[in-house]
Amino acid sequence: MVAFAQLHAQNHKITELSNVFLYLVRERSMCDTDVACDVFFDLTNRIREHMELVDRDICGALISYPDQKVKNTANRFLSGSTEIKRIFGAYVKEWCSQKRHALTISDYSSFLQDTEQMFALVMDRIQRETEHLYPLLRKLEGGDDKQVA
Repeated sequence: MVAFAQLHAQNHKITELSNVFLYLVRERSMCDTDVACDVFFDLTNRIREHMELVDRDICGALISYPDQKVKNTANRFLSGSTEIKRIFGAYVKEWCSQKRHALTISDYSSFLQDTEQMFALVMDRIQRETEHLYPLLRKLEGGDDKQVA
C-alpha cells in the first residue's frame, strides 16, 4: 500500500536532489567532488525506487481495472517507464562508475547536455504523474487520504 503523501514526498526529494545536482555540475570542477557523487548516487537510487514503486503498486493495480481508459492510462505510464529506464540506464552506464562511486566524465559538454536532458525527462515524468496519474487514482479510490493499490 502506498499513500499519496509518500509519493509526493518521493517526488519532492527527487526534484530537490535533481536541482542540487544540476546546480553543482554546471561548474566543471564540482563534478569530481564527493558531494556531487553522493548527490548523484542518492538521486539515481531514489529515481529507480520511485519508478519501480509507481510501476508495481500503482500501474500494476490500474491494469486490472475494468475501465479501458484506466487500463490505457496505466499502459501509457508503464510504456513510458520502460523507455525512461532504458535511457536512464544508458545515461548511468555512460557517465558513472558505480564500482568506484564516481562520475566518469570524458567530455564535459556532452555530459552536461545529457544530464540536463535526462533530468528534464525525469521532471517531466514526475509532472505527468502529479497532473494525470495521481488525480485518476484519487478519483478511483475516492479521496486524498486513501492508500493506493
